[in-house]
Amino acid sequence: QVQLVESGGGLVQFGGSLRLSCAASGFSLSNHVIGWFRQAPGKEREGISFINSRDCDIFYQDSVKGRFTISRDNYKNTGYLQMNNLKPDDKDVYYCAAGPVATMIEKFYRFWGVGTQVTVSS
Repeated sequence: QVQLVESGGGLVQFGGSLRLSCAASGFSLSNHVIGWFRQAPGKEREGISFINSRDCDIFYQDSVKGRFTISRDNYKNTGYLQMNNLKPDDKDVYYCAAGPVATMIEKFYRFWGVGTQVTVSS
């Protein structure tokens, strides 16, 4: 069964850190771009970061640049999003996705996780 499962979300204080994981099963992440997206209630989902299969093309949305770090471990078939200096505005449901194109355009992502909630207390 092809699946992406996010984990690592939770409640953290303002300025704290979380590391999200994105574990793939049923297919290999090694030849896919991994993207991270987030969505607040009542808002459209937005792309915040991607990393290509060779780790040489990495993108961050301006709002997370310098605070978030995307990475991958192909041996573990898992992607990661290290989130530091979290702010209340970072409170969202975070989704990982995998696809063939290094972009934040959602239609190019073939596989999606169900999301993990991140809450930041002020």
